[in-house]
Amino acid sequence: MFEMNQELGMLALNLDMIQFLAFATIILLIGQFLRKRISVLEKYCIPAPVIGGLLFAILALVLRQTGVLAFVFNNTLQSVLMTAFFTTVGFTASFRVLKKGGVKVFTFLAVAVVLVLLQNILGVSLAKVFGLNELIGLATGSTPMTGGHGTSGAFAPLFEDRGALGAMSVAMAAATFGLVMGSMIGGPIAKGLIEKHKLKPETGASIKNAEMSDYPQMHEDPEFEATPIEEQLIPATITSATIQIILAMGIGTIISALLGQFMTFPSYIGAMFAAAIMRNISDIKKTWKTPEIEIEMIGGIALSLFLAMALSSLRLWELAELAVPMVVMLLAQTILMAIFAYFVTFNVMGRDFNAAVIAGGHCGFGMGATPNAIANMQAITGRFGPSPVAFFILPLVGSLFIDFFNAAIITTFMNFFG
Repeated sequence: MFEMNQELGMLALNLDMIQFLAFATIILLIGQFLRKRISVLEKYCIPAPVIGGLLFAILALVLRQTGVLAFVFNNTLQSVLMTAFFTTVGFTASFRVLKKGGVKVFTFLAVAVVLVLLQNILGVSLAKVFGLNELIGLATGSTPMTGGHGTSGAFAPLFEDRGALGAMSVAMAAATFGLVMGSMIGGPIAKGLIEKHKLKPETGASIKNAEMSDYPQMHEDPEFEATPIEEQLIPATITSATIQIILAMGIGTIISALLGQFMTFPSYIGAMFAAAIMRNISDIKKTWKTPEIEIEMIGGIALSLFLAMALSSLRLWELAELAVPMVVMLLAQTILMAIFAYFVTFNVMGRDFNAAVIAGGHCGFGMGATPNAIANMQAITGRFGPSPVAFFILPLVGSLFIDFFNAAIITTFMNFFG
């Protein structure tokens, strides 16, 4: 495990893929431990693997720069876990659920897609101003902002393969920055809109609905309401979920190979498409059931381990030359998000109380993740009153559909500028 690395000129700890998986698990546990005990981490919804991974990355930076020890990881399983997670995302892309959401769901999806485009245009433009590789701009655009750490971990290696040195560190740092800033600006923006326009909740809106989680399909479908979660978590359905994920991953390799003949795609795209196809066939034909809760549970495990691996492998020493441009680019993304939510999201979504709550929530997932959006909206509705419409529309788009459009747009930008 320990050996002298001639290239680095120092002692190195080499971990094979199994050892690295176990190491990432320890990093994840450390992150969970710290998150439970440091309230600010819980407040801003910072994921446990991000906490543990960033702490280790900082430790690795100090040890490397002082010449004490370097770390060399075999990250083969990292890509497997990444593909598994995005496959589970594909299973959420149900057109039946999207259709059930109505016109406002499609409207907000369009608004979210426009933001994705603007985030990437802004990132690429500022990268050119600073004389940086345009792909570094994408690493501060919708990749970490709307996409978060998961999308950053998937696309940043492709950016680096195309010459954008330090893209992984930039994207992960940007994603963490976005989690905090998205949580900080959402509440004040919604508060300003509500007070300026003297907005009130709809008469008869249920307080209970204001506490919805980010799984709207479970609240809308009577089948889920009638069946307690505990009863669904049985070996047969977990086995079914696992089999469907593996099959989608396998079929996805064929789809990725076909798509790869025309342009560069992340390896997970094929699996995500395969999962979406399987899900919609299941909805239409009813030949088999898609066990959503179990698939989501497996996806959550895969994402946590993938992020722990990705963040543990960050090369923070590559950020030195990018520090000043990155700060400017991230502040610009924050200003864009605030202006967009205030003037675009609010106006397009109807200029009413629900629109104001959605605008505050959009800051959460437009710069962070859907749980941050939920936290923003819960804080807003806790003070001003319930908004069940917002708690249905935003999680439906943020959790289920925006990843597809974001991946397609990032891929288009990457192929154009790369």
